[in-house]
Amino acid sequence: MLLLEGKNLTQTYGDKTIFSQLSLSISDKDKIGLIGINGSGKSTLLKILAGKISPDKGECLTSNKLNLEYLSQDLPECNDLTILEAIFAGTSPIFMAVKAYEASLIALEEKTKMADVLFQKATEEMDRLDGWRLESDARAILSKLGLNDTTRKMNTLSGGERKKVALASALIRPSNLLLLDEPTNHLDYDTIVWLEKTLKEKNCALVLITHDRYFLDRICNTMLELENGRLYRYLGNYTTYLNEKANRLALEDEMARKKERLYKKELMWMKKGVEARRTKQKARIERFYLLEDSLEQQQNAMLTLDFKQARLGKKIIEIENLTKVRDNKVIFKDFSYVFTKDDAIAILGKNGSGKSTLFDILAHLDEDFTGKVDFGETLSIGYYRQHNLDLDETMTVIDYVREHGEYIERKDGSKITASKMLELFLFSPSLKNNKIAYLSGGEKRRLYLLSILMSKINMLILDEPTNDLDIPTIQVLEDFLDYFPGPILIASHDRYFIDRIANKVFVLEDATLRLIRGGFSDYLTYLDEKPQNPQVKEKKTTKAPLQKPQKLSWQEQKDLESLPLEIAMLEKSLQNLDEEMARYATDATKLITLQEEKNKLSNDLEEKMLYWLSLEEKKEALNTPT
Repeated sequence: MLLLEGKNLTQTYGDKTIFSQLSLSISDKDKIGLIGINGSGKSTLLKILAGKISPDKGECLTSNKLNLEYLSQDLPECNDLTILEAIFAGTSPIFMAVKAYEASLIALEEKTKMADVLFQKATEEMDRLDGWRLESDARAILSKLGLNDTTRKMNTLSGGERKKVALASALIRPSNLLLLDEPTNHLDYDTIVWLEKTLKEKNCALVLITHDRYFLDRICNTMLELENGRLYRYLGNYTTYLNEKANRLALEDEMARKKERLYKKELMWMKKGVEARRTKQKARIERFYLLEDSLEQQQNAMLTLDFKQARLGKKIIEIENLTKVRDNKVIFKDFSYVFTKDDAIAILGKNGSGKSTLFDILAHLDEDFTGKVDFGETLSIGYYRQHNLDLDETMTVIDYVREHGEYIERKDGSKITASKMLELFLFSPSLKNNKIAYLSGGEKRRLYLLSILMSKINMLILDEPTNDLDIPTIQVLEDFLDYFPGPILIASHDRYFIDRIANKVFVLEDATLRLIRGGFSDYLTYLDEKPQNPQVKEKKTTKAPLQKPQKLSWQEQKDLESLPLEIAMLEKSLQNLDEEMARYATDATKLITLQEEKNKLSNDLEEKMLYWLSLEEKKEALNTPT
């Protein structure tokens, strides 16, 4: 069923045309990934589809059965509403019923006048509209997103927490089309996996913008790429898109070779002189310069980043027994490590576990720790901080980059200028002399990142460098890091990026940094092999050498006979529970109940197994001659 159709959509910003004459359709089975460089118009297109803004030209046609929910990349309003009030903002009857019920609970707690009457009326309305399920789902989703206290005010939340509230709101509200702009930003690995599962199994159409390539691979069945104002559609997930695009580019390369042959022919014609050219068509001269420009852009794209490294001595950073305590809480302890030139290390851990704190220590921004950190004399660190986007917006793009570095020197002695680096990082020539204030949020992050890379550094620390960046820019960054000849330290929730760059992973958990060699996939192997419920080893006791054990009591003999059947029945019950949990994989409330039941059965099984084992050992000892 067709839900939404955009026809001949055109959008301009000032004198710049972002896209022109775009057409697309969204059906109820579509799960679409929308990709393209920052500033290409992805978020603008999503806002047009959501009805938040109107296109300059064209129109959006919608089905009368469309029920649309939209998650903006912008943070929700910072107001005096509680989290739960923000979730159920709106005037639909079921939302009004939930809000009335929550208000009646507060009235009961505060013992206000008529509280009992309000509570009874609200409860009846919740029964009539089945509001209990909606409220329960809301609390379960908020819990998954780490927002357990739903009475907190929106104006007390961090930016990441407010984004999670907006995401929860979009997921909770009934819809058959979800439009999500960067839903994985500010989420840790476990939450991203949960969101993947939720969206994959949710019975609705989906259009999402994200830089998480594994996320796109596992959810999407269609890819839309917005490039140079045109929309390319690929059937399949992100991996299929890469293959199909490679085929398209191969065809374009063949066309480029034909262009080059044509250019050589036209160049000979141009060299015949002014007098000869006057007799020719003006249009042919214009086509020549357009051809020349397109070939120059193609050559720029082929430029490699094999740059020369700033001198790096044998000692880089040597850490011994590093311990950090904040507000009486141990962040990490007894961490020792010696960095080498070839290190490309990813630090993994939940939000708030202390990754950024470790980076601040290594960047000389935090000296409140115990232990020893020795820095090499020639060490020069470039530190990209995820919350430090403080750009002078009155400067032009090119001047800002030149302030950090005029050029990067390559191994052969040639130089890549600041202007050329801007082009490599996907800034069009027309943007170079623009004020930073006119850039999109993603373009500002790209510029800040480039300014760090342009500095004369020999070690990189990157704290969530891929947040708010588009996939093409991340790919350019990956190419840059491939050639970077010094150690790299990264904190990122981008699993694809880590697999692509890292050769070591440190996992920060329980205040300990554990080393795993390899990338993110190797970390997943570590999780699979890690004992989930490690048992505390029992203290060994020595038996009296000549003492005969007492015989089994009547009850022990009876238990020994019945326990195998009881154990088998518990194991069967656990197997049934696992199957039931698989059926209710998208019902968070039901899953919580099932998980509690599974935990109880698992504990019962463990106790019976241990008891049965002790009886078997006792029986064996009785039958063994002393």
